[in-house]
Amino acid sequence: MKRLPARCPSCGATLKITELTCDKCGTVVKGVYPLNKFLTLNPQEEEFLLIFLLSRGNLKEVQERLNISYPTAKNRLEELLLSLGLVETKGEEKEETSYKEDKISKIEDILEKIEKGEISGEEAIEKMKEVKDERGDD
Repeated sequence: MKRLPARCPSCGATLKITELTCDKCGTVVKGVYPLNKFLTLNPQEEEFLLIFLLSRGNLKEVQERLNISYPTAKNRLEELLLSLGLVETKGEEKEETSYKEDKISKIEDILEKIEKGEISGEEAIEKMKEVKDERGDD
């Protein structure tokens, strides 16, 4: 299924709707209308939101349905809230906390993949090095 583009392919700015057409009678409505916040979600955020709603907000159930760790589920919820503009970051401290939580989440995901036999020990070591080197200030 085609997705309505939310970002300009040239500059990345948020697109606006300027024309709507009725297939039945041909009526055309013109104007400048902002996109609904939910249309700006990427596919991963959209999937998370649907699973979150199906789970009635139970993050334990979300983690089981998506086969991810609890911290990953929690981080994805935070990212979703940020994407929808429902929370604001509080400066450098919030960014640093979010960065560390993201790092922990990535490490837990790697450990889960080892446990499930999805990756080898060597692959895990490489992935851990990538996580360690992501920001370079640790």
